[in-house]
Amino acid sequence: MGNIKTILAGLSLTMAVGMPAVASDELTMVVGTYTDQSTSDGMYVYRFNQRTGKSQLVGDVQAGNPSFLMMNHDVNRVYAVSEYDDGRQGLGAFILNKKEGEMVLLGYQKCGTKATRPENKMPGAAPCNVMLYGGYVVTSNYNGGDISVFPIKEDGSVAPESQYFDMHREGSGVVSHIHCCQMTPDHQYMLANDLGNDCIWRFQVNDGKIFLSNPVLVYQAPKGTGPRHLVFNSKGNVAYLISELDGTVTVLGYSNGTLQELQRIQASKTRTLGSADIHLSPDGRFLYASHRLTDEGISVFAVDKKLGLLTKIGFQPTAAHPRNFAITPNGQFMLVACRDSHVIQVFKLNKKTGMMVDTKQDIKVGKPVCVQLAN
Repeated sequence: MGNIKTILAGLSLTMAVGMPAVASDELTMVVGTYTDQSTSDGMYVYRFNQRTGKSQLVGDVQAGNPSFLMMNHDVNRVYAVSEYDDGRQGLGAFILNKKEGEMVLLGYQKCGTKATRPENKMPGAAPCNVMLYGGYVVTSNYNGGDISVFPIKEDGSVAPESQYFDMHREGSGVVSHIHCCQMTPDHQYMLANDLGNDCIWRFQVNDGKIFLSNPVLVYQAPKGTGPRHLVFNSKGNVAYLISELDGTVTVLGYSNGTLQELQRIQASKTRTLGSADIHLSPDGRFLYASHRLTDEGISVFAVDKKLGLLTKIGFQPTAAHPRNFAITPNGQFMLVACRDSHVIQVFKLNKKTGMMVDTKQDIKVGKPVCVQLAN
């Protein structure tokens, strides 16, 4: 790995990532769910008070398996996947009236429509993540092992798929599983985590009609680790990668489109599959990672402020199958979507120690998967 201090000293940053300003204690919260074999019928809009931890349901909209979603910067549009692998997979655009809590379907497009694939692998299957940047929405299609790009129209709806990338390596015998796409802090590249190929792909980001180009392998993880989600620190020079299949977190130095491994640490209590999501506290002092299946809970790490390296300091048990989770902008609460217990647990965060306390203010909803917050 090389000398860590030397590596970090050489890392440069074109654009720092700042934390969002807190305008109000009342947040808009949109929750994505699985609707199959569930009491849920789509997405739900709540008011969440980040000072008291109390929530209020204010609206909902019907949608099929809207497991992951993102709100736009103006918080008046929501983009949500339809996580299917039977031909119904796609991306929906919704109008959000955050004042009234109302959501209305604006339009829908299918994933993988431009693909030519083997008969046993459906293009665009099981989209599980959404990325917004500029005038585009990008879906990460897990079962399809591919990536779909959709231009955003003036009214906020999405045009048909404009780019499609099949990340399967011919002759490798390995099936690609794209789990998450996100921009680098300098806005020059997009990274795609490939759980199947145990790697991270890098795409050049362009202005104009061709949004993404030149996919290359930028980081090869150890075989069988399963890269899933990634989060950057506020300086933009360190990234934290959660691996689903072995429960590790890898610390990666970032500079000018390159990733260099600095540390790998066991996050789950046992070395087993099921790790899911990863986030930093708003002040960057603590890192949290969720684990499902065998280890049901959240790992807590202290972050070294100079080097960005991790020290594990705790583990908080949760209800069954914690997936995505969100931390309020003021750093006081964490909301954990526990799919198989049909609740979103609300934890109080100790800003000094990083540890969590269950407030017992559970939000009951069928098969919650994704929690997104906005002022």
